[in-house]
Amino acid sequence: MSLAIVNTRASVGIQAPPVTVEVHLTNGLPGLAIVGLPEAAVRESKDRVRGALLSSHFDYPARRITVNLAPADLPKDGGRFDLPIAIGILAASGQLPNGPLVNLEFVGELALSGALRSVRGTLAASIAARDAGRSIIVAHGNGREAAFVPGARVHGAEHLLSVAAHITGSESLSQVERTRPTVNSADGPDLADVRGQPHARRALEVCAAGCHSALFIGPPGSGKSMLATRLPSILPPLAEEEVLEVAAIASVSDDAGWCPERWRERPFRAPHHSASPTALVGGGSLPRPGEVSRAHRGVLFLDELPEYERRVLEMLREPLETGSVTIARAARSETFPAEFQLMAAMNPCPCGFLGSPRCRCPEETVRRYRARLSGPLLDRIDLQVEVPPVEESALFGAVARGEPSAVVAERVAAARWRQLDRQGGLNRDLAGHDLERWCRLGDDENRLLRNAMRRLGLTARSLHRVLRVARTVADLAGEDSIDTTHLAEALGYRRLDRAQG
Repeated sequence: MSLAIVNTRASVGIQAPPVTVEVHLTNGLPGLAIVGLPEAAVRESKDRVRGALLSSHFDYPARRITVNLAPADLPKDGGRFDLPIAIGILAASGQLPNGPLVNLEFVGELALSGALRSVRGTLAASIAARDAGRSIIVAHGNGREAAFVPGARVHGAEHLLSVAAHITGSESLSQVERTRPTVNSADGPDLADVRGQPHARRALEVCAAGCHSALFIGPPGSGKSMLATRLPSILPPLAEEEVLEVAAIASVSDDAGWCPERWRERPFRAPHHSASPTALVGGGSLPRPGEVSRAHRGVLFLDELPEYERRVLEMLREPLETGSVTIARAARSETFPAEFQLMAAMNPCPCGFLGSPRCRCPEETVRRYRARLSGPLLDRIDLQVEVPPVEESALFGAVARGEPSAVVAERVAAARWRQLDRQGGLNRDLAGHDLERWCRLGDDENRLLRNAMRRLGLTARSLHRVLRVARTVADLAGEDSIDTTHLAEALGYRRLDRAQG
């Protein structure tokens, strides 16, 4: 009777709980049984492991093999357990020593040839292995991803034979060096490309400074999408602690093109309006993050907002308030971070040319079109900005270009620094006592706000959002208190409230 124990990690949400692979060899009819709540892909690993061991010229024990994946009540899925199962069989059969396995963790899928294939969620496994004080061996394709974690000891291998040689000490795997995240935004979209639209450009700057959400309303070709796609260019780069949050979500998603060099850049997600609820907020029998989580610490852009299914849009209400999304299933639930900055765009009517001779939309058609956006959702959008058609003078002739993103980004960074220094967070997150303390108004400002609330029919939620935006406008101006000018500008960004008021 032989027993080997190998350390590995499961993938649950964006976490990597420990899994102990116990391999037991005993006399009896030859066969391999895997227990411990394995999904179909894990049960199929017995054939991949057998093929990989034989292709690598190892002996496959002609004995009864039992593989236990503990803890037994944690579901296991994917091919990530192939490598630890193979190492466990080799150690239990005496072909590899047991001693070195104590300080190692293994994650990887095996090809029938013995080659190692990449799997999802390696970055979370690397974080957990570092915290446990162990080195981790992963597929070569996951090496840079796993090594992205500061302080992690990561070894990338291309073949099962390389892993075996490292365990025996005959040939050590080199440690993968960490790639430092940088910012490479010079080749991206620049705000200087936007012609005209000074009001919308100003609104975009306010959004960036206070991390506010915005809805641009205007005819086709007015520059709504162009403005939204340039928001990341004026946002501050991700802080070091934020980088790992964003990278961990991308690691467990299906995104291709993992690039550690660019991961200080904020994510920008722009799903098509045909996106399903699962695609937008996440889900599945084994919950995966959706677009709202993939946009964590970045921008979620929804173009043609009324074209989304209403039930899809309503799912944005909770993440916009809480900064997270919980996917509940009968067996378990997972919570994913979702602190995204919502940018949306829409036409004023179905044809897009409301107010011009080209528009033939009846009033009832326009009303039904706008009614696709519920009041509770609009209440949660801080800025509702009208984007008029671009003036002819801005498109032709020697018109001076607008400010580049780098110049605007400096003002945004200064305004954010004022917020962090004053209240320890951004204006978007002001609530309760902090909102009353930092957005205190004088008599004239209170009178203006009361009149606007009665005339526009502002709710308590939209009133608080006006105050947060006014606080951001004051911060951009370098002022310590909110005056009527700042408050009037914030009220001017409630475009749909004015249309209804």
